[in-house]
Amino acid sequence: MLEEVERWLSRRSWSVDDRPTARLTDAKRACGASVSVVLPALDEEGTVGEIVAEIRRELMEKVPLVDELVVIDSGSTDRTAEVAAAAGAKVVRRDEILPRIPAVPGKGEVLWRSLLVTSGDIVAFVDADLREFSADFVSGIVGPLLTDPDVAFVKAMYDRPLGEAAGQGGRVTELMARPLLNMHWPQLAGFVQPLGGEYAARRSLLERLPFPVGYGVELGLLVDALHTVGLDALAQVDVGVRKHRHQDGQALGRMAAAIYRTAQLRLARGHLVRPELTQFERGEDGFVPRTYAVDTEERPPMSGVAEYAHRRVA
Repeated sequence: MLEEVERWLSRRSWSVDDRPTARLTDAKRACGASVSVVLPALDEEGTVGEIVAEIRRELMEKVPLVDELVVIDSGSTDRTAEVAAAAGAKVVRRDEILPRIPAVPGKGEVLWRSLLVTSGDIVAFVDADLREFSADFVSGIVGPLLTDPDVAFVKAMYDRPLGEAAGQGGRVTELMARPLLNMHWPQLAGFVQPLGGEYAARRSLLERLPFPVGYGVELGLLVDALHTVGLDALAQVDVGVRKHRHQDGQALGRMAAAIYRTAQLRLARGHLVRPELTQFERGEDGFVPRTYAVDTEERPPMSGVAEYAHRRVA
């Protein structure tokens, strides 16, 4: 590990317990920053309500830490929107945001569009499929942004069990993202969960970054944040254990392909030879090939979108 990264680990890696809630509310009052929390959601009726209720109860009603709680529904066919609204979130449908630009499927697409329907100086993203959710996930990642003006981007770190096996989650992280980062962006080798979906950043940074539309969004934002504000402006906070629904192996393969493509563009801004991934499923007559397109689109920095600029002026 680079000496620079070792120093960074000692200076920019914290525990959620390092910043009690009372300290955060005092810091928020002193700096005057507002906080928005965004949950991107697709068919998450089983978990989204509990997450929303926990954030409202612990960080909006008990203490005034979160100012805005928004669920972006990206086309759910279940009761996600209804459950989220009943629990106290503002629910916005993805396709209603920036209708001039047709929406494409993908998590990054939803996060990018969320900047247009939120107003917080600090924006925190939280996945909507978490189980046994704790408000520490939110207070942990926004804490350094409220207490340290030099920090601009904060990732959550945590244990990721796979079933009953401790530490065996995050398979795409270990097999794809971590090797890529260590080899090509060694300054980022200290991040425990580079692909984690829980992170917060200053709006002033997010609006300057391009957003890969799909699964590559976490790696893309992390790499671009490094190049935009430098390693010392990045941080991570230990929030405990993350439990969520796990994807099957083929879905993880598609995720890995999108992440590799995101890295490839940042390494060379080059041409994708074949932006597709073929996988195999066993059918009645043997293995059947299934070919999937790899996300090849990125949304530009929000600061260059006319509707966003107009909203900021207004």
